[in-house]
Amino acid sequence: MRILMVNKFLHPNGGSETYIFEIGKMLRQMGHEVEYFGMEHAGRIVGNRVESYTCDMDFHGGGLSRFLYPFRIIYSAEAARKIRKVLEDFRPDVVHVNNFNFQLTPSILYAIRRFEKKSGSRIRIVFTAHDYQLVCPNHLMQRPDGTLCGDCLRGDVRNCIKYGCIHSSKAKSLLGAWEGWLYRKLHAYRMFDAVICPSRFMEQKLALHPDLKGKTVVMHNFVDAKAGKTGKKEDYVLYFGRYCEEKGTDLLLDVCRALPDIPFVFAGGGPMEKQVNQAENVENRGFLTGEELVKTISAARLFVFPSRWYENCPFAVMESQMYGTPVLASDLGGTPELVRPGETGELFGGGDKKELEEKLRRLWQDEPLLAHYTEGCSRVHFDTAEEYCRKLVEIYRK
Repeated sequence: MRILMVNKFLHPNGGSETYIFEIGKMLRQMGHEVEYFGMEHAGRIVGNRVESYTCDMDFHGGGLSRFLYPFRIIYSAEAARKIRKVLEDFRPDVVHVNNFNFQLTPSILYAIRRFEKKSGSRIRIVFTAHDYQLVCPNHLMQRPDGTLCGDCLRGDVRNCIKYGCIHSSKAKSLLGAWEGWLYRKLHAYRMFDAVICPSRFMEQKLALHPDLKGKTVVMHNFVDAKAGKTGKKEDYVLYFGRYCEEKGTDLLLDVCRALPDIPFVFAGGGPMEKQVNQAENVENRGFLTGEELVKTISAARLFVFPSRWYENCPFAVMESQMYGTPVLASDLGGTPELVRPGETGELFGGGDKKELEEKLRRLWQDEPLLAHYTEGCSRVHFDTAEEYCRKLVEIYRK
């Protein structure tokens, strides 16, 4: 089977890129042909035979090109032209679309269907939703003031403009709202044959879009790790990930100050790094990867995941349990689908600082309970990349 993987970024940039690289590698090991299409970038690590990519669009940059962005994020003639070259050469059986809005735009969907009609071939378009972009113009279902929101889910995007939901900018919010309204009006997303949702929570939200109803499939993310890889526990509570408000870093730092006798380790980086460095009982180890990160996770007595937004299927929560570290996580979005309260950890009300502080203090002081949760992590199983890709191929073939 020939599979064209589409994602706007083809260099290591975040979770969706990790996803496309790993499943592409596994699909090749299973005997399938895989190529990639997206933006050109100095750090690009995957590609296609005809070396056809769109130019790199940086919305935070300057120059004359920024004046063309309002037009290019709605419909990219360049993306349609460039992907057509790949389609003509590779002739895929499946196009697996990932993050595409703004930089690549739905123009690629129209290009695929035009090529399909012209060539007489049948191409299946599968989409993996990494956020709520198709039903929420700012992707997060959260207003700039942190308020959780679902006002745009059924297609009325006026509140995006009202609250300045995209970067707190009325102009950007107007543009994002227009993009969302236009493609709903044009029924562009009817062109998807299947939509993979990494959580039941996300499926419930995307299913409200009339063009996606009946096409959604829930498949939690994969983790290539062996359960119960614990080692010796050390005396610290861990947070790893991005240091920012939507991830609840500010909330957790307030709790750290309220619990001065508990040592915390933070691993990551982001806009709140200065505040992290100022906390007296927090050791900031910075951004960790590979074996160093695995050791840091497996040695922690507890992992705290205080996210304030509707997380989809956070790898951090899955990895912590797989490496034998119990989780105390907010109960928002798809996170509760990953934690087994009373067995591998506990949940607290998202944004509830008092409940987070009380549960953290109690768990830290109750060593037998933490040991019970640690032992429970040894029984956790999430799909490996191979198991995940076998299910993926079945979706491709339907």
